[in-house]
Amino acid sequence: MDNNKRTVVVTGFEPFGEHTVNASWVAVQELKKLGLGGGVDLHVYEVPVEYQKVQSLVPSLWKQYHPLLVVHVGVSGMATTVTLEKCGRNHGYKGLDNSSFCPDSQCCIVGGPDCINSVVDMESVCKRVTASGLGVTVSVSKDAGRYLCDFTYYTSLYLSHGRSAFVHVPPLGKPYSGEDLGRALQAIIQEMLELLDQAEEKIHCQQQHFH
Repeated sequence: MDNNKRTVVVTGFEPFGEHTVNASWVAVQELKKLGLGGGVDLHVYEVPVEYQKVQSLVPSLWKQYHPLLVVHVGVSGMATTVTLEKCGRNHGYKGLDNSSFCPDSQCCIVGGPDCINSVVDMESVCKRVTASGLGVTVSVSKDAGRYLCDFTYYTSLYLSHGRSAFVHVPPLGKPYSGEDLGRALQAIIQEMLELLDQAEEKIHCQQQHFH
């Protein structure tokens, strides 16, 4: 593996309920075709809509790739915009998954904080992508929905100390195509990486200042 490349993992979800084709996985596959530029090693995964599988898959992705950033993408039947989620929540998981299972504790990590925020400034990403004239409306949310999306996001945030992001997309054709969503993901993740780079540079400068 090229050590100069930054590794990014992006996941979408398998079909569930009325979503017989999951727009999130279609969007992620479109992103894979586009890539994130020469300096980024992009890996994509389809995540099962099952709590227990998420609990083993998400840690394995962090362990295997040691990525700079993991971005989870999910579909929301209520969404009409591409929505950047600011935080994941630990409690309130009552919905049954694809294997008709729900955690007894109704939480992600017993003893974990109620809410974990991403280190990525979603408001800035939203403003920057909107200003780029992409033709896809982007918004920001503080509630990822207390189902597998939120569960996956919280688990990833907990493991990575906030170095994760979550993007909700609308169902295909309502109003965006898979290609539109793929372009939107590309622009969003590139902005996220840019912001992380700036934050790293700031820390580096501060450290040099103290030496």
